[in-house]
Amino acid sequence: MQIIISNNSKEPIYEQITNQIKSSILSGELPEGAAIPSMRKLAQDLQISVITTKRAYEELEKAGFIYSIVGKGSFVAEQDVEFIKEKKLKVIEEQLSDVITNSREIGLSLDNLQQLIKILYEE
Repeated sequence: MQIIISNNSKEPIYEQITNQIKSSILSGELPEGAAIPSMRKLAQDLQISVITTKRAYEELEKAGFIYSIVGKGSFVAEQDVEFIKEKKLKVIEEQLSDVITNSREIGLSLDNLQQLIKILYEE
């Protein structure tokens, strides 16, 4: 598992860690039951505070992506990938609805909106 931290990102470091681990789980890179590095080991590898990795792991546990066993470590929890994808799709639909509303308000054509989405998607 490789995690890359960007100091230039507006996203807090714990969220960068959380999002990258979630992505690894959803893509199947980290299978169910797989051990993930200890909070201390990850903090050491990334050269960040253990408090930051603790926050990331707490967020992942709260969201049901991992579980922890005292003295043994943290592991990837069983995932209903289709359910998670469906929830994310619903969020995307809501966000796109807002984008369409804003685009109409400023008179942005569908062609221009599609071009903008294509450019951003390919970045």
